[in-house]
Amino acid sequence: MRIQAILALIGCLFLMSCQTMSKEECAVADWRVVGEQDGAAGYNPQDWFARHVKACEKAGVAADQTLWYEGYQLGLPRYCTPLNGLSVGSQGKSYANVCPADLDPGFRDGYEIGRTYNRKNGEIRSVESRISTLEREIREDEELINQGKADKRATERKIKSSRRTIRGLERDIRHLQSDLRRIEDDMEDFRYDHTPRT
Repeated sequence: MRIQAILALIGCLFLMSCQTMSKEECAVADWRVVGEQDGAAGYNPQDWFARHVKACEKAGVAADQTLWYEGYQLGLPRYCTPLNGLSVGSQGKSYANVCPADLDPGFRDGYEIGRTYNRKNGEIRSVESRISTLEREIREDEELINQGKADKRATERKIKSSRRTIRGLERDIRHLQSDLRRIEDDMEDFRYDHTPRT
């Protein structure tokens, strides 16, 4: 019975996460404004409008695709800037290839630098996690030795090997951090080059 309740709760949460609008929002929606907000967020137009249709069918409201699409086109230029590309990429968000041909190259330039930054950060976190795991294993092994529950010589060899591995991983982190600083410099240059001057 308890498992069924948990599964039902998960199902409800999943449905809520897929629903783009509440019944109340559907009832009072200005579809041009909704479209503009969606364009400014860079949502995939086909998928996102289909979600609106599904959400609002439950409220008995028909989504106006013409008005929504007009708004969507107005919102896209706010999303498709080089600086927003940098932000989207650095947060590890995906790009749905929605920018028009004249804005796509600038957005994509920023997005690629941001993605490089995000990936490098991910590599550092992964190595840090590996070090944390090894340090925890060393503490556990030392405790086993103290309690007389492990072969002292074999366990000490294992600890020594783990510490060697940690030193190697710490060197890797220093190299990765050096790479990250270079990427951050590139990001700073990119921001400077694409910030409007008054």
